[in-house]
Amino acid sequence: MNATGITRAQAIAELTAPGQPYELVPGTVFGRPCKIFVNAPPTLRELFEAAASDETFIVYDDERLTFREAWEKSGQVAELLVNRYGIGKGDRVAISMRNYPEWILAFMATTSMGAIAVAMNALWTPEEMAYGLKDCGAKVLFADQERIDRFNQVKDEVDIDVIAVRPSGGASEYPLLADLLADIGSPAMPSLSPEPEDIATLLYTSGSTGHPKGVASCHRNIIHALLSWELDAQAGLRVLGATPPAPEHQPATLLAVPLFHATGSHAVYLSCYRAQRKLVSMYKWDPSTAAELIEKERIASVIAPAAMTGDLVQEARRTNRDLSSLVSVGGGGAPRAPEQVKNIAQSFARALPGTGWGMTETNAIGAGIAGQDYLARPASSGRCSAVLELRVVNEKGDVLPAGERGELQVRGTSVFRGYWNRPDADAETFVDGGWMRTGDVAYLDDEGYLFIVDRIKDLVIRGGENIGCGEVEAALATHPDVLEASVYAVPDERLGEEVGATIYSNVDIDLDALRGYLAQHLAKFMIPRYIITQKEPLPRTASGKILKRSLRDEAITRWS
Repeated sequence: MNATGITRAQAIAELTAPGQPYELVPGTVFGRPCKIFVNAPPTLRELFEAAASDETFIVYDDERLTFREAWEKSGQVAELLVNRYGIGKGDRVAISMRNYPEWILAFMATTSMGAIAVAMNALWTPEEMAYGLKDCGAKVLFADQERIDRFNQVKDEVDIDVIAVRPSGGASEYPLLADLLADIGSPAMPSLSPEPEDIATLLYTSGSTGHPKGVASCHRNIIHALLSWELDAQAGLRVLGATPPAPEHQPATLLAVPLFHATGSHAVYLSCYRAQRKLVSMYKWDPSTAAELIEKERIASVIAPAAMTGDLVQEARRTNRDLSSLVSVGGGGAPRAPEQVKNIAQSFARALPGTGWGMTETNAIGAGIAGQDYLARPASSGRCSAVLELRVVNEKGDVLPAGERGELQVRGTSVFRGYWNRPDADAETFVDGGWMRTGDVAYLDDEGYLFIVDRIKDLVIRGGENIGCGEVEAALATHPDVLEASVYAVPDERLGEEVGATIYSNVDIDLDALRGYLAQHLAKFMIPRYIITQKEPLPRTASGKILKRSLRDEAITRWS
């Protein structure tokens, strides 16, 4: 209970009752039972069009676009895609670049006309780019100079049209988006339009083995994730009995994470439309620049992994900048240390910390916690979204009572359709009529708070980036002097986790040279920071499996 005597469950029941703005009714998505917001925009197209206003939307350096200007420019991009490149409903359009305004315009155009936006990991190597483009079958690629340079190394492997964005020196071997749009007036968005269950996005996520998998989500999945956050915020205010004061400035949020992340695209970018929030972007993350922008643009919210919010806390303590506009500092992707949770509350005049648990496969929602609840339970990921269900099961699939640890499973409206061209992965992921296996070991307490304690999946989450241990092990195994390799997560105060590896070799290995070799096969963020070498085979179980946990424990002891 609380100051109002209303519980969160009661607040949500009131807000979702018949006739209320967030009314929920039984429905289905992909044939699975779920809850549907009666008043939700049916697709992203309606979301974008309804938001078109003269309020500032995108801020990048000295560039500014209003919501209306962004909608009109995205109409030009859509016209280009239809008439010059023949893009139609269901076709894939890949976007690979920094957080430039053009990323957003390409996304708006693609999804508004019923095509599928492929948000490519901008950190991928050329080989990974080639795999992703071939896997999704994209017809067009929007890319900036860094991504073009990588693409050019594999361009003979992929049949695709490339549109250059902000090339070095203003010239490129590919058509420039700015030049292509100069010949287009201000047409209305093409008449092609999506249906609620049409696939809108493909976001690639690393698994424990093999190549990344394309997570296919429909418009309804995404829209309901956005409204779920709105509902949680309204429920929190009702519980507190609080009425927020009229803002002195237009609400603004800092885009501190890549748009190809579900956090960046959903929790930050897409959440701006209905709230008419100003979205402030920067070339790359820099805590000094971030603090400058927060002061200049009167930014109210930041959502970023633990590493970045930790940087911001240190910057706030180091400088005398006015960061009093901040009211929330949210996060996710990797757990924060409890001390950092306290530091956020202590370092800013009004801002309170928040976090949550979600996956690309759930469109970034799942559970959330903020404010005093979070300060009281810094190890928790919060309570379940109203459009989802959570359960914890044992190895037999039996649902476990509160407090018992098992695999976390989730079901509901925001859960994706399935993995692109991977029915085998779908069969492993979905059980019992739509419950999705998360691979996380967790428990729920008596009040419904979620606690993530381990992972079944073999992943490292470094600053919000999912890194498949199997992919790093496979790269290590290609080195002629590496006979065996085991890759694991090493806790890191700044990034949440770092990549660690133990390798077996019968010769001395120069670790700097080994990392240089890996840089030819892996994205930079995937290269192990911690490497232990030994001249005997790695320990194994009686069944032949490497004892990864004991290797990880040894590494933690060594590097702590």
